[in-house]
Amino acid sequence: MRRPVQPVRTIHATHRPGKILGALALSLAAGGEQAADIDQLRAAPELFGLVASDATVSRFMGRIKDQPDAFAYGFATMTRSLRTKVWAAAGVRNPAQLATPADPLLIDIDASLVHVHSEKEGSAGTYKGGYGFSSMIAMADYGKGSGTGEVLAVHLRPGNRGANSANSHIEVLNQALAQLPDDFYDEHGNLMGEKILVRTVSAGSSREFLHHLDSLGIQFSTSYSLPVIKERFIRWIDEKKYWEPALSADGDLRDDAWVIDASKVLELKDYPSGTRIYLRAEPLHPGAKATLFDTDGNRVTAFLTNSPRFNVAFLDARHRARGRCENRITTLKNTGLGKLPYWSFAANQAWADLAMFAVNLVSLLQLAVLPGGHEAGCWDLKRWRYRLFSMAGKIVSGGRRRRLLIPVRAPGASLLCQLQKGIGTLFQRWRHGELAA
Repeated sequence: MRRPVQPVRTIHATHRPGKILGALALSLAAGGEQAADIDQLRAAPELFGLVASDATVSRFMGRIKDQPDAFAYGFATMTRSLRTKVWAAAGVRNPAQLATPADPLLIDIDASLVHVHSEKEGSAGTYKGGYGFSSMIAMADYGKGSGTGEVLAVHLRPGNRGANSANSHIEVLNQALAQLPDDFYDEHGNLMGEKILVRTVSAGSSREFLHHLDSLGIQFSTSYSLPVIKERFIRWIDEKKYWEPALSADGDLRDDAWVIDASKVLELKDYPSGTRIYLRAEPLHPGAKATLFDTDGNRVTAFLTNSPRFNVAFLDARHRARGRCENRITTLKNTGLGKLPYWSFAANQAWADLAMFAVNLVSLLQLAVLPGGHEAGCWDLKRWRYRLFSMAGKIVSGGRRRRLLIPVRAPGASLLCQLQKGIGTLFQRWRHGELAA
């Protein structure tokens, strides 16, 4: 049974936690790097209203440091409720409604180093010779046509923790699954794992983690390091007559890359039932050093999956699309994760959660407000900053109304008007109870 938690706000507080979190997230989304950068919102009270002072924010973060469980529970509850409502508002593009065993929701899990000063609590030496944290990140990828995807969970770990830890993968996966709407659970509260596929690099291919996914009924697609194999198998790899052309990111056939189901040739021991291994061969990149398996001038890689689909080229293209999560990690680091400002581990974990929230605010806009296929649906946060968040404007009042004047020739003027109209419609739907969780 969950223990009751104490609130992270004082009884007579003027600024409620949600308001402070919202202001900090907006500051990070706009390019802020520390809590003091919230003054960019404080400088425009007619646009952002009353914004907490630096002292108020500092006291708030201090209470989070003292009550990390209360903040973690409240923050996770808030973000899950928000995600449920916004996904419902997306209508036909609702990722939860689109998820099926044949086309599941994709969750990418990856580890990434965050370099900090050595005196910060919880930091440790990294394999790159510095100090910091080895963050484990879980992200939802619902396709290029529906936005850039979201970050579901960020789990800070000491910098000396390995990326191939099954326990860390399981822990961040549990946090990510707790963020999914009720559409992924049946009437008894059981997870419908067949509607989810987890993608990882080879660090996530441990038998312990894959067996855990299998026990939940979750599909997986994970890179795999080829073991030392016999000479006859290397000769079989050279026979491209057994292979079929790979697909590009746009679904077109490639004439210089091939894929094959090698499950009958490579024996997999102690892996979940139904696990298959696929190989991909493509020319070595310029400057790349060939290995034992890179014969005939081609780089050979492998991945494992238990997906119910057997189209080799499709499975390979879907697995390679995992590269999109690298862009999300870069964006996340540029939105606050890359500069953890506090000494306390709990406060830095809260800051990482805020960075995740800031990234997701834009992703949710792309999903629920912009129409499908809109060019801004695939913009990363950096482009939003340059096109919209830094746009010059002027607020004027007249006729008991307040108006925002922006240059009509500004590159993002039409997009800003479209967003303002869409957000207004979304607010009215929420106000009338159409988006109730």
